[in-house]
Amino acid sequence: MLVIDIEGSGTNYDKHSIVSLGALDLHNPDNRIYLECQIWDGAHIMEGALAVNGFTEAEITDTGKMTEAELVRNFTNWAEDIGDRTLAGQNVSYDRDMLRAATERAGMDWHLAYRTIDTHTLCWMHMIKAGKTPPLDVEHHRSALNLDAVLNYCGIPDEPEPHNALTGALSHAECISRLLYDKKLLPEFEQFEIPWQQ
Repeated sequence: MLVIDIEGSGTNYDKHSIVSLGALDLHNPDNRIYLECQIWDGAHIMEGALAVNGFTEAEITDTGKMTEAELVRNFTNWAEDIGDRTLAGQNVSYDRDMLRAATERAGMDWHLAYRTIDTHTLCWMHMIKAGKTPPLDVEHHRSALNLDAVLNYCGIPDEPEPHNALTGALSHAECISRLLYDKKLLPEFEQFEIPWQQ
């Protein structure tokens, strides 16, 4: 399973660009990658996006950084030998769609699956099976299981701000391991106990 997190210049894969990507192989978690790139020429920058990921406009337009196309090539080369490249993460459809659009902009063929594994769904199911009621965002009439809520449920503090793509990928992987296998995965989270095992 390929656990991924992308930070972007916004949330629309047609208008916005990848600015950083973090990923790891769940079955070989020492196999990790972190990449940053400049936004593609003409990409929009959504208001508030940089506040989330901590990049400045100067950093994401720095022509000394690799292009988005180079980021995609590097990522694809890195992932090539991973046996199970099913994408996983929190709200991973965003990451998949951003990566797919970037791959197409780079003139490359898309070789990853459409199916994904989302930590939101895993956590929601885990809570239901444990007899708990998943939190609801009453104002918006939807699940309130964002990444911090999933992390907290798994015994881990909120994701540090600003968000970093590799930190995000590591957080997703740790949650997946705890939710699916009842096992800690990464040394970065070893100090945090699994709440339902106490």
